[in-house]
Amino acid sequence: MSNKPRTGLAVAGLSLGTALNPLNSSMIAVALVVLRADFGLDVATVTWVITSFYLSSAAGQPLMGRLADRFGPRRMFMFGMGMVAVTCAVAPFSPNFALLCVARALMALGTATAYPSAMAMVGAIAKRAKVESARPLGRIQMANTSAAAVGPVIGGLLVGFVGWEALFIINVPLALAALLIVKQVAPADGERERGSVAELVRDSDIPGILGFVTSLLLAMMALLDAVPGYRWWMLGAGTVIAALFVWREFRFSTPFLDLRLLGRNRPLVLVYLGFAVFNSVYYFVFFGLPQLLQESGGYDPGLVGLLMLPLATMSFLATPWAVRSMARFSVRRVLITGVVLLMAVAALMWLFTGSLAIPLVAALTALMGVPYAMVSIAFNQGMFISTRPQERGVAAGIFQTCRYVGAITATVLIGVFAAGGVDGASWGQMVLAMLVLCVPVFVVTLLWRERTD
Repeated sequence: MSNKPRTGLAVAGLSLGTALNPLNSSMIAVALVVLRADFGLDVATVTWVITSFYLSSAAGQPLMGRLADRFGPRRMFMFGMGMVAVTCAVAPFSPNFALLCVARALMALGTATAYPSAMAMVGAIAKRAKVESARPLGRIQMANTSAAAVGPVIGGLLVGFVGWEALFIINVPLALAALLIVKQVAPADGERERGSVAELVRDSDIPGILGFVTSLLLAMMALLDAVPGYRWWMLGAGTVIAALFVWREFRFSTPFLDLRLLGRNRPLVLVYLGFAVFNSVYYFVFFGLPQLLQESGGYDPGLVGLLMLPLATMSFLATPWAVRSMARFSVRRVLITGVVLLMAVAALMWLFTGSLAIPLVAALTALMGVPYAMVSIAFNQGMFISTRPQERGVAAGIFQTCRYVGAITATVLIGVFAAGGVDGASWGQMVLAMLVLCVPVFVVTLLWRERTD
């Protein structure tokens, strides 16, 4: 098989694997009512099937990225897909809801291997095909965007015709297909760390890993108010553990996260900061607008899902154009242009305080897809070119965690602004918040420069 078909297949396999995380994070939303009835749950309890997935994904991405850097991204990708296939084959037989949440957490951990592993392999794939790395990155970005958008549609069909069990079963053939494709055509792993099990464990910075994961989980659970009444206790404990983690990483010879190196890498830090805040703006629309359309507009959930599809469609169509623009004008110019467009579209969202007419909703959701595609792929490429090849796994993992931080921040703020329901007044406050959040994103884009070393 020539290089071109092998490259296309490799990118397709990686795209399929990375799409499983956003697909499963969104299609579960349509199963909450059915799960409540089947397991006899209240509204607060059933949301743990979503929370467990988010927490495991956010904490697992950097960890899996570090393992990919150490032991090989192709190997870790295949391990993750195998983990997804096995977990999802067993999950439909869960005898209780607690085990179902554990299965969701394990599935999230398995899918969390895909993106950082893919980012670690993209350089070798692009080099083999003699193309810019932005091209395979763009295809993976399109797969992720499409998966998140069509998730509720696919989930609705599966739950309606089969049941909630189908949301797990569908992952088995998809994960196995991604595993087999990558096994056959992805570049082989280069020389990675070897040694006895004792040596590998000793150099793995297990206390650092545990400190990072624990502090992140506690902070996110506090933001989500996952255990009512203990929010501030969890936030305080997470802060203390985070301080101990930083102290440990500066003292350990082979740290889980090289904080000194990260501190010297200003472009990468700016990418993380900008991407997290950018996602908080985007998820105001992704999470808040459907609630506005249902509560204030009185639209049927099925119609609301269709009205959100223009966002994904335009993102999908705009991504290849953004990739070509980066090659022609530079990553920074595309990033700045995208953020300016984001501010303009966010300001136009104010129109929804006066009208929720279907043509207006479809037009503005489609418009939001353009800056989303531009800023997402530009930050993605910015992360890629700001790191050395041997660090891209863990760098990509932290990058994805920034996405979850932004999404959770938006969720919390929506709860603050719309405690009594999402209506025109609360939506106006959300639009103002989006515009305020756009300011630091814009400042970051002005400060960001490509690494020259």
